[in-house]
Amino acid sequence: MTVQNFITNSQKTVFSFEILPPLKGNGIDRIYKIVDKLREFDPKYINITSHHSEAIYRPQADGLLRRSMVLRRPGTVAIAAAIQNKYGIQAVPHIICKGFTKEETEYALLDLNFLGIHNLLLLRGDSKNVSVPAGQENQYNDYATDLQKQVNDFNKGLDIYGDKIEGVDVPFSYGMACYPEKHEEAPNLNSDLRIAVEKVKNGAQYLVTQMFFDNQKYYDFVAKAREAGITVPIIPGIKPVVLRNQLNVLPKVFHTDIPEAFANELAKCKTDEEAKEVGVEWCLAQCRDLMAHGVNNLHFYTLMASDSVARVAKEIF
Repeated sequence: MTVQNFITNSQKTVFSFEILPPLKGNGIDRIYKIVDKLREFDPKYINITSHHSEAIYRPQADGLLRRSMVLRRPGTVAIAAAIQNKYGIQAVPHIICKGFTKEETEYALLDLNFLGIHNLLLLRGDSKNVSVPAGQENQYNDYATDLQKQVNDFNKGLDIYGDKIEGVDVPFSYGMACYPEKHEEAPNLNSDLRIAVEKVKNGAQYLVTQMFFDNQKYYDFVAKAREAGITVPIIPGIKPVVLRNQLNVLPKVFHTDIPEAFANELAKCKTDEEAKEVGVEWCLAQCRDLMAHGVNNLHFYTLMASDSVARVAKEIF
């Protein structure tokens, strides 16, 4: 089953969520605990994020610092396989182009194909702290739409050099990202929307939004997308606020607005526990409103919020 099939064939709102691979050195048990906590709500698919290496500086005996690259959250492909095999739930690993060569991406696609994982989410990924070696620019995909072309070629049985790949019997089905409040680097919402149109035209079977806290912005974006000819599902990405400082951190990191009514309630909180309660209530109201408007898939971002997601899911699923 593809994500698009789950959404279009379901008679009720589909529940899904996203998890991060554990930090290097930690085991997979933490992932299993999150899945165990949320699987009672019948998730149709689980997304697993992907992360590029980051530069760190290690002190040396001579007092100097040595720069090295470290992958802090490895294991996306392995965790996707473990979840799909252990729980029988469709895993949707993220494939990002920033920080990965086309060849590395091809090997990841080969491994996923061998493992029987055929649902993907294609993303550019965070461009911060990523540098391409001089003269090697053609070895990397610059944008998600470039990555999309590579996956489309792979689905046709072609590698990055145009040579034949055997055994691609089931093509990858994939979704891509969209931004109700526009991508941080887009000059305006209309130009950003044109990119979304291109993604769908070239094969994206659904779009999933950056997190948002103002449903009207989602409704307005969907209306504009439909006017532009996008007919695929546009899945809302939902995150319960769990910490007081997220009032300022989330707009800064994810470029999303906190509605005034929500911001005022969070500003009154004296502790993180109070903020968590406000976050659950706002998230519940968001989800109920979305469902009342006929939205048939709610996708939750669980980073530091799996307990809150479970509380929300228990009320609405």
